[in-house]
Amino acid sequence: MPRILLIDDDAQLGPPLAAYFARFELVLEQALHPEQGLALLRAGGFDAAILDVMLPGMDGFALCRAIRQESDIPILMLTARGELTDRVVGLELGADDYIPKPFEPRELVARVQTVLRRRVVRAAAPAEGGRLRFDGLELDPVTRRVWRHGEAVELTGTEFELLQLLAREPGRVWSRDDILNQLRGHEAELYTRAVDIVVSRLRRKLEPLEAIKTLRNAGYALALAPADGRG
Repeated sequence: MPRILLIDDDAQLGPPLAAYFARFELVLEQALHPEQGLALLRAGGFDAAILDVMLPGMDGFALCRAIRQESDIPILMLTARGELTDRVVGLELGADDYIPKPFEPRELVARVQTVLRRRVVRAAAPAEGGRLRFDGLELDPVTRRVWRHGEAVELTGTEFELLQLLAREPGRVWSRDDILNQLRGHEAELYTRAVDIVVSRLRRKLEPLEAIKTLRNAGYALALAPADGRG
């Protein structure tokens, strides 16, 4: 069963949440301190991490940054105040999703299931399983790897899903709301600023390629031409 690490200093939160997660065949373990959480993640075996923003010694943002320097594991942020600033900062640092406190356990499970689905290596159909090749860029949908001018690029799950979405239909303009619905995989509060943040992160990682173009008041599209022998 997938193992999820909750890093939250509220000792009363973990046990009932773990019991609830177990109903959905998810194993939830808790670390009360950031350093303990980092050590557990470094030891391996976890499929996703849930970080509280308000942590002792190292807040959730600093913890997210530290994790992202070492791993592309899916990260969900718990924002106590539910403020837009917290959400923006978390996404800019590489978090895959956020959920404000107080939250319903079922919604948290749904968010976790969504980020886990993004990580699953699918047995893609032949028409979808080939690599997607463009001028200076290559994607492998099966292994979820990306190369820029032949050099591997490390992307988070959300970044890869966004790039793959654009690459599947090069030239198509995707609105922010369409992108959000595709990435979330379930009905959720529309938060268009989140799309802009992920696009900005992805652009930086793909530089010097100008891979994504912005169409004012319309959305985003892949700006690269398909390479010869694509697929």
